[in-house]
Amino acid sequence: MYNFIHLLLSNFTVTFLVVGAICSGVAIYCHRNELTKALVAELIFKYYCFWAQGICWTYNGIIHVVFHKMAAGFIGWADSPFQIEVGVASLGFGLVGLVAIKKNYGVRLALVISTATFLWGCGLGHIIQMNETGNHAEGNSGVMLYTGLLMPFLSIVLLWFSYATSKPKFIN
Repeated sequence: MYNFIHLLLSNFTVTFLVVGAICSGVAIYCHRNELTKALVAELIFKYYCFWAQGICWTYNGIIHVVFHKMAAGFIGWADSPFQIEVGVASLGFGLVGLVAIKKNYGVRLALVISTATFLWGCGLGHIIQMNETGNHAEGNSGVMLYTGLLMPFLSIVLLWFSYATSKPKFIN
């Protein structure tokens, strides 16, 4: 059981993405008699924002702020004040993710742009670390790297699907 919990928590980006997908599936099932493309898009994106963005970034923030030495070791780096800065930024992303469960495309666009920029920048940094220093620590490569590079694409696709199915106005 310890190993299973460790696997879930050390691969939290995948864990929260899967939880969000399950919640979306349950919500879609509960609304099965009234489904439209717009409703399906909204239910998927809403739970994606809550779990894969809001809860995931908040969890990441807590880990980097409270358990900064452990987080640095997981990435293969020495502990530094940088861990707390990353944690506070992550908490900010998490809060925006939680706010983005409401159907506000401006907030959702801001979430996607900010987290994509951050994740792709981190991904580049991790790849450079792997190539220049041979850092293949669990938190520098593997699942964390792959989700960091792929989640922004998923965010963009889900935002586009949500927008395309309901054609909202960004400014009221």
